[in-house]
Amino acid sequence: MAIFLTENSKVIVQGMTGSEGRKHTQRMLASGTNIVGGVTPGKGGQSVEFDGPDAPGGVQIPVFGSVGEAVEATGADVTVIFVPAKFTKAAVVEAVDAQIPLAICITEGVAVKDTAEFFTYAQRSGKTRLIGPNCPGLISPGKSNAGIIPADISGAGRVGLVSKSGTLTYQMMYELRDFGFSSAIGIGGDPIIGTTHIDALEAFENDPETDAIVMIGEIGGDAEERAAAYIKDHVTKPVVGYVAGFTAPEGKTMGHAGAIVSGSSGTAQAKKEALEAAGVKVGKTPSETAQLMREIMQSL
Repeated sequence: MAIFLTENSKVIVQGMTGSEGRKHTQRMLASGTNIVGGVTPGKGGQSVEFDGPDAPGGVQIPVFGSVGEAVEATGADVTVIFVPAKFTKAAVVEAVDAQIPLAICITEGVAVKDTAEFFTYAQRSGKTRLIGPNCPGLISPGKSNAGIIPADISGAGRVGLVSKSGTLTYQMMYELRDFGFSSAIGIGGDPIIGTTHIDALEAFENDPETDAIVMIGEIGGDAEERAAAYIKDHVTKPVVGYVAGFTAPEGKTMGHAGAIVSGSSGTAQAKKEALEAAGVKVGKTPSETAQLMREIMQSL
């Protein structure tokens, strides 16, 4: 079992013919992802050659002119979006119009106005779950990898991970590699994101093969406080947390945070206290957080 992404997921890549799309498509293929097509307007009917598991070249991935054509031809149910920021809104809207169930937007630097519009569009459709933008994606180790998370830092296991930060996602996966992960999801740190901590917590709570959950947040905004309230009321599995930004100067806007810290609201300390009040053990460093999870997993 995994959340949102499984070994049966059929993945397309919007922007596959660009340099980033091509590079990460190769990485996803190498980690076992079932990539069934790419999408680049104006390049429908072409194909791109990738290295197979046994030999250079040998894997031909078809390119479609639109997401709708790709879905119709391949039955794709996941799209990973690697397009420049100014084209991201159009790419997400196209995916939503094709009713693709999961759209993972890797692109950073997307205008908040654009994100607000395509996030609302996806929500109103009721058909498409959006992850991101400005996120590393989602990996269910040993099953599928959609995005830019390195596939070789951890294997399959029974820990669930949801994180605002890409690099902290990788560090936590590496530190807990002896236990492994059911799924690890990087939700992104922009002011507006599709899938939230709460969405992931709900999915992990309902996943019979996830035993415990790591939640990584950052200063700014109130997402972690809202997640703490949700954990208190709805999550029965053990949760450990980490909040990046304990040493940030007061009033400083951090790159990922997407909000200015004002008063006590939004500070790392305030978030830590909210989480601890909900029964979450919170580490002061990523390594301490990993150790807290290690102790929980050893006791289960």
